[in-house]
Amino acid sequence: MGLAMGKNGHLDVRDLEYTAAVGAPTGVEVVELGSLFDRSRRHGNDPYAPLRPAFHQLIAARSRPLRMAVDFVEYELPPGSWLWIRPGQVQRFGRDLVAADGVIVLFQPGFLPPATVAAAHMDPPYQQEPLLPEGENAQALQRALDHLAYEYSEMASLPLESHVEVLRHLVSVLLLRLASERGSAPRQGPVSEVFRRFHDAVERDHAVTRRVEDYAAALGYSPRTLSRATLAVTGASAKKFIDERVLLEAKRLLQHSTLPAKDIAGKAGFEDASDFTKFFRRRTGTTPAAFRARALGQAPFLSA
Repeated sequence: MGLAMGKNGHLDVRDLEYTAAVGAPTGVEVVELGSLFDRSRRHGNDPYAPLRPAFHQLIAARSRPLRMAVDFVEYELPPGSWLWIRPGQVQRFGRDLVAADGVIVLFQPGFLPPATVAAAHMDPPYQQEPLLPEGENAQALQRALDHLAYEYSEMASLPLESHVEVLRHLVSVLLLRLASERGSAPRQGPVSEVFRRFHDAVERDHAVTRRVEDYAAALGYSPRTLSRATLAVTGASAKKFIDERVLLEAKRLLQHSTLPAKDIAGKAGFEDASDFTKFFRRRTGTTPAAFRARALGQAPFLSA
């Protein structure tokens, strides 16, 4: 995939599907951060372009800090830290990628067993902040990562099916240890299931409808049930949750595409561009055009 440069000089976001490396097992890959810059250049891509991967990424910084942005939040990952980027999030590496030291573990949705997904708290809402484990926890994570990297590189030592299962279990170990380090308690019961279904529907249809009633009818719940479930999990109403998802996608398109605001309005589900502007201003305090101008001017963190 090539780089798309807009006429205003900013970079269009690229959707990045999972493609297994030659000779690698399908579903998971272990990549040295230091190889990303040269690999992007070899494929004719800009390593600093904004990307929207369709797969999970676990980033472990090693001896040097790493700067990057994920959905408008800028992070500086110190040595020893971990960051988990989920499918569909828009990311952009900082200019220090050329000298980066660390590892990325890529894996597809559906690669891990349901028991791991449940125990590692992989369901939304996601906790995005980087983790900086210390002491025995840091050592345990490093040993798990080293074991995963070793098994990944020793593909020929096992039958392919066995090799994939070993990797599946070792990625599970990493995620379970990270979940333990984060210390978040799992949510259980019907509220979590209601919210999970609602979250998935909003991800799929946020550009189709912003009405809680439409989601309730499609999912077989009452609007009140959706609101209670969403409030219990996120602290916000179901309506606000939908609107925030629409707003996030609009911000992504404003910052990472060259589409005019009227086209972004259409992609966000608004028939009238003026209605989109009112919606955006009410929730951000600024217009779409002003947000785009400010976002494109905030480059020091990534370009220094």
